[in-house]
Amino acid sequence: LAIRGKNLASLAGDFEIDFQAEPLLSAGLFAITGPTGAGKSTLLDALCLALYEKTPRLGRAASRNETIPDVGENNVTPSDPRTLLRRGASEGFAEVDFVGSDGVPYRSRWTVRRAYNNSQGKLQNTEISLIRLTDEQVLGGHRKSDTLKQIEACIGLSFEQFTRAVLLAQNDFATFLKASDDERAELLQTLTGTDTFS
Repeated sequence: LAIRGKNLASLAGDFEIDFQAEPLLSAGLFAITGPTGAGKSTLLDALCLALYEKTPRLGRAASRNETIPDVGENNVTPSDPRTLLRRGASEGFAEVDFVGSDGVPYRSRWTVRRAYNNSQGKLQNTEISLIRLTDEQVLGGHRKSDTLKQIEACIGLSFEQFTRAVLLAQNDFATFLKASDDERAELLQTLTGTDTFS
């Protein structure tokens, strides 16, 4: 239904794409285009961060015990989603409004910030939340892992299934095509709801 965010990678400040407003509401099919660095992939990153706290491009980041420098003497791994916080920013978020597999609208939000809300502060642990929009009830548990499981249950797809069927990252279409018959069948059954007949 909507993708929102703040200070993620190449997108400075607040941004929002509302799929329930024109021109996207009646567009049907649309393309995300722009020059390199305009934020096309960052929009897709925001979608994945809000839902799974992972992104396809960070999943491919090498992690042979390598680290990249952050502020001060702090380092982070290349696959750490907090690296998507825009340089010089003290806080950021990714938020998605979506209709779950149960037909109910939800809002999932991933938040990252630096210590003392200072752009030179150490990266803090991320937070993730899930709200049912019909009654504003917070879902999930007190632990992030419980909330992530609840989000996955609402979507009905794991991160791997989501990135093979809903969001095919650059150059990943071949992965779906080359998947084994069993993997493709499981994914297509889940997407079409025909798994109950298998």
